[in-house]
Amino acid sequence: MGDILVGTCSWTDTALLAAGWYPPGLRDAEGRLRHYTSRFPVVEVDATYYALPSLRNSHLWAERTPDGFRFDVKAFSLMTGHPTRPTSLPADLRPALASSRGGRTGYDEVDAGLLDEVWQRFRGALEPLRAADRLGTLLFQFPPWIAPGPRAETFLKRCGERAAGWPVAVEFRHPDWWREDRYAATHALLADAGMSAVAVDMTQTLPVSIPPVTPVTAPRLAVVRFHGRNSAWGSGTKEERFRHTYSTAELTEWVPRLHAMAERADRLHVLFNNCCADAAVRAAESMRGLLGLPAGPEGQERQERQERQERQERQEDGGSPENART
Repeated sequence: MGDILVGTCSWTDTALLAAGWYPPGLRDAEGRLRHYTSRFPVVEVDATYYALPSLRNSHLWAERTPDGFRFDVKAFSLMTGHPTRPTSLPADLRPALASSRGGRTGYDEVDAGLLDEVWQRFRGALEPLRAADRLGTLLFQFPPWIAPGPRAETFLKRCGERAAGWPVAVEFRHPDWWREDRYAATHALLADAGMSAVAVDMTQTLPVSIPPVTPVTAPRLAVVRFHGRNSAWGSGTKEERFRHTYSTAELTEWVPRLHAMAERADRLHVLFNNCCADAAVRAAESMRGLLGLPAGPEGQERQERQERQERQERQEDGGSPENART
C-alpha cells in the first residue's frame, strides 16, 4: 500500500489564524509553517492561483520544512482557463494580458507567447521546491465551463506539454467528466498524459456536483480533496461555499475508499478544503486518526524511533514479540 499523507488546502487562511489552532505567540510565517509541519506532512498552496509564485518563498518553504514534507501547488489562474486580472501579473506582462480584454477571452484564446512566459516563470519560481524534494504536485483546477469535448481535450494536452517533466494533478469542476458514460474516456485521457486525477468529496444535491468517484490515473500519486458538503457550493462567499464540519460518519465512509486508492498508487494526498475557522485542520486530524496515521513527518519519525526502541528492548530481553506480551 502506498503512503497516505493527510493535510489541508491552506496553512495561512485568515480564518484559521483567527481560530486559535496555532499556539499563542506564533505570529510569524516561519513559526506557523513549522508548527503546521509538526502536525501534517502535506499542504496545498493556493496563493499561487491568484499570483505567480515567488522564488524567495520557495527557498524559504524548502528551508523551513522537514524531509518528507510535500507542497501541492495550485496552478496560476491564467494557466487553467480562469479569468485573470492584469494586476495579478508582473508589471512587464500586464500589457499583453490587457490587450486580450483583461484575460476574459475564451479559455484557450490567450496569447500563446504570454502563456509560455507565464509557464516559464511559474516553473522557475518553484524549482527550489522540486530540487529539495518538497514538491508534491502542480494542481490544475479547471473551471466548470471546461466541459468534455475536443476543444477541452486539446487545451488539456497543451497544458501537459507545457508542464512536461513536472508532476500534474487535475481536478475537473464540470461533472460530465466523471459521469458513468464518460468515466473511461476521462480516465484514459489523464492516464495517457501521465496526470493524476483528483477525486473530490462535496455535496451531491446540486446539478454541478462532481460524482464521488475515486480514479487513480497515475501510479506515482493520487489526490483527494474534501470540499465540504455545503449546498451553497458555486454561490455566495467563500465562507458560505466551504462551511462544513465533517462528522465522523462522513469521514469513516471514505476510509475504505482511501485505502483502495492507496493500493493503486505510490502515494495518496488527502487534503481538506473546508477552510472556515479550524474546520479543515480538525477534519484532517480526525481523518488521520481514522486511518491510524502519525502526525506529520516529525510524528512519523517519533513512531519509527519508538518502534526501533521496542525492537531493541525485545532483543535485549532475548524474547520474541510474543514473549514480550506475556
